[in-house]
Amino acid sequence: MQPETIAARLWPGRSPRIEPLGGGITNQNFKVSLEGEAYVLRIGGKDTELLGIERRAEYAAALAAAEVGTGPEVVAFENGVLVTRFVEGQPFPAERMRTPEGISRAVVALRPFHEGPAIPARFDSFRVVETYATTAAERGGAIPSAYAGMKELANMIEGGRGAQVLRPCHNDLLNANFILDGERLWIVDWEYAGMGDVFFDLANFSVNHELGPDEDEELLRSYFGERRERDAAALAMMRFMSDFREAMWGVVQQAISELDFDFVEYAERHFERLERTAAAPRFRAALHTIESS
Repeated sequence: MQPETIAARLWPGRSPRIEPLGGGITNQNFKVSLEGEAYVLRIGGKDTELLGIERRAEYAAALAAAEVGTGPEVVAFENGVLVTRFVEGQPFPAERMRTPEGISRAVVALRPFHEGPAIPARFDSFRVVETYATTAAERGGAIPSAYAGMKELANMIEGGRGAQVLRPCHNDLLNANFILDGERLWIVDWEYAGMGDVFFDLANFSVNHELGPDEDEELLRSYFGERRERDAAALAMMRFMSDFREAMWGVVQQAISELDFDFVEYAERHFERLERTAAAPRFRAALHTIESS
């Protein structure tokens, strides 16, 4: 679908200005300017359902985020195309996000969504990595040799974590998905949102912003009001799952994507980061609590 065709259907008889927005490697995003207003027109990429994306669920999550003030206003949804209000803001630099002020702002933006109403999707990182492996293999993709060993660790983590209370989660907290509008921090891009483990969201934020042990403790204090040993262990283990999911996302993209992007390098880079995460003292200590229990 061409953005001009979609815009003509959404705003008949008008002449909006349409500009491509960069930064995405799954979808096409455009800024639509019309009569003093600006919107983001989001066209889903080909075969994104194979990545676990369901566009109606994304729409529901975006609505829920807007209702609690975490995400921008949702303007329209038609045939899988999502239109939201354009946020006139700036990226929030990752190095600033690692500060106590940045971590606090992220928590203030994210927690209302976690505490909000249920959304009609499920996100289970343990099943996601399995599904990605199956999809890649079915499409002729190569599964990295490191997968089997990492899956064994994931199985240990899943058994140790046990059943968790499911909350609405974003599950893709890249730095690019935070936008600072004056004093307000917005979160965008809700296509992977689903009911899941809050600790995956916190770990995903931690990994994507390269938080160290001290910053992770600040994250726990900011979110829970205190730093508890069991929470630190959960965060360390789910950092592993965040990296594992990202690495396998790159693997399945190699098999299905038609975009001009080096997903081989992407997957390799994230598997290397995953191995570093698995070797980190805090992860080994968290794993030991499972093995000894």
